[in-house]
Amino acid sequence: MSVVKRQGTLRSLAMFLAHSGDSWFWGMGLAIVWFVGNYEWKQRALVMSMSILATALIVLILKLAFRRRRPEGEWGKIYRKTDPNSFPSGHAARAGLLLGLGFLIGPVWFTLALVIYSPLMALARIVMGVHYLSDVIVGYLLGILISMAVGRILNLTILNALGS
Repeated sequence: MSVVKRQGTLRSLAMFLAHSGDSWFWGMGLAIVWFVGNYEWKQRALVMSMSILATALIVLILKLAFRRRRPEGEWGKIYRKTDPNSFPSGHAARAGLLLGLGFLIGPVWFTLALVIYSPLMALARIVMGVHYLSDVIVGYLLGILISMAVGRILNLTILNALGS
């Protein structure tokens, strides 16, 4: 029996983790950081927000190209109605992206939190039955690749600003 059909703490934790990767959740959190944070956190929030948006667009294009149906199930009806395609997982792509950005723009405590949170959030999508393992693996790797591209863009921008 899968976690999605059980009641209890493990299911509640998996549900929380599965939903915590939603774009609106991160958008609201980053908006708060933007309004209350210092200059460094405003810059981090901007980089993360723009990267999340770019990742969402890339995932949407890929989902429309592949049109792989989600696994059968009852949980996650909002995902099943608004986004019936599962490949690649947008949540897993966001998880991989955020982990990669954590390593790029830190700070260390934030990166360490993402090392723990990021894979758990991505795996919760499988446990709750809204994605296949391959959806999550490819999405996660896609997110990491996008974070590497963001790192390259940031390095080029900094080098250009310094006149190098």
